[in-house]
Order: sequence, then structure tokens, then C-alpha cells
Amino acid sequence: MAGRYELSDQRWQVIEDIVSPPQAMGRPRRDDRQMLNGILWILCAGAQWRDLPERYGPWKTVYQRFRQWRDDGTFDHILSRLHLRLREDGYMDLNTWMVDSTSIRATRSASGAGKKGGQLEPLDHALGRSRGGLTTKIHLLCDSQGVPITFSLSAGQRADSTYLTELLEKVRLPGRAGRPRKRSRYLVADKGYDSDALRHYCTRYGMRPIIPRRRMHRRPRPGLPHQFDRPKYRQRNVVERLFGWLKEKRRLNTRYDKLASSYRAMVTLACIERCMRVDFSDRT
Repeated sequence: MAGRYELSDQRWQVIEDIVSPPQAMGRPRRDDRQMLNGILWILCAGAQWRDLPERYGPWKTVYQRFRQWRDDGTFDHILSRLHLRLREDGYMDLNTWMVDSTSIRATRSASGAGKKGGQLEPLDHALGRSRGGLTTKIHLLCDSQGVPITFSLSAGQRADSTYLTELLEKVRLPGRAGRPRKRSRYLVADKGYDSDALRHYCTRYGMRPIIPRRRMHRRPRPGLPHQFDRPKYRQRNVVERLFGWLKEKRRLNTRYDKLASSYRAMVTLACIERCMRVDFSDRT
């Protein structure tokens, strides 16, 4: 039986070929499942890498494995695999998606990375000054079942509406046949996303935006939809509850990582665990 924060046998079988491919030659590796369980312990407990329990092996080895899987796309591959399973088994809603953001406080140790991180690392490392001090903002897109679809990171002072298009352009929900799903029928968001440009973008791709207008925009204008589906808008609490669940992972609730790529990997791991919980909730 798996211990706390650790993968069960059933969950491990789903991702084993991704995390632990056959090794034809070279020095034998430490057990990949043990390494992944150690990374999940760090995610949930929020401790420093040096405080990793000995049962997971040397902390430096676990940290190096985390960096390897972060850089080679292993975590993203796992999330795509789970999205495929959820879509095939009918656990994912392809019609109604919702978007929101949350600010994460960063500690002093998260700053000072300089130019580290390579070409894919943003220059500001997704750190900025906002009302809460040094913060990072998570922009998240999920479906009406609370399944995380994709996300992006930004500095804490960035406006929510400027990242919605980027989120939608990143969506590639795989399927066994046909093209990956890229758009939904309805898009639910709060007033922070009230923008003419975003409404035109949704209309162009056949999506109906369920976004309330700000007070200055209450009167309908020519060429813009004026009907507002209030019952469907009430479903937006799903993304807020999802944020609440993700923030129970202490490594997410406070940012300690200097690099945005490392913090992004932690968020991806939390999304993986959430997808596994939805996938296996009715089977275990």
C-alpha cells in the first residue's frame, strides 16, 4: 500500500512507461518510482530539498531527477497522457471551460536568479511587485468538472485579460482519432476578462463568452453580444475551488523556486495529481 503523498500501484502503471523507460545500457538508475514519490513529497509538504526523508534516497539525486524531468518534458507528457484518458472515459467536459488567476506570494529566496534558466526562462522569472509584495500569478484554464487543462505564469502585477489568448492558443487536448481539441463552446470568466478584443476573439473561433460587463460597459454596443447566461456563470466557482485544492500543495501556496521553469514544473505536478484523482476516483 502506498504511503502518504505516494503513487498507488494503479496510478504508477499508467505513467510507468513515460517516467521509467527500459534502460538498455549504462549505469543502473535509482528507482524512478522512488524518485517521483520523493518529488511529490516535496510538492505536498513544502519542505526544502535537503529535508527530504531518507526513504526516498539522497536528496541531491531526487533533485537532479526533478531537473531532468522538468527540462525534457516528462511532466508535460504525463499530463497529456492523463488528459487523453479523461477525455476517452468521459470525465472531461469539452463544451464549457472557465478561466481565472491567483496570486502566489514569493519568498525572498525566490529572487536573485539573474540570467539563469536558459532561453525559455522569462527575463523576470515570472516575479513582480504587486499589492502583496513579490508575487507570481498563475493563469489557469479548466473545464466544468474541475480538470486543469493548461496554465501559464506571469509576474504578479500583470492583468488577467492579457493572458487569456495565450492560454487558449496553448490548448491541445489529444484524442485517439481526429485533431486535438483546441476550443470549447462556452468560456466562463469574471469581470477581469471583460474586453472587446477577447469577445471578438471568442466569436471568431465559435466560442460564446460568459463574461459579465464592468459597470462602465453595461450598455450593449453594436456588434457585441449582450445576452448574459447567469446560470452558467454560476459554474465559475469550479475554477475557484480548483485553486483552493491546488494551494493545499504547500510548494504551490508559496513560491520558493528561483526559476519560473521549476515553479511551473511544480504546478504541472499538482495538475497531474488532480487529474489522477478525477481519473481514479470511481475505480479505487
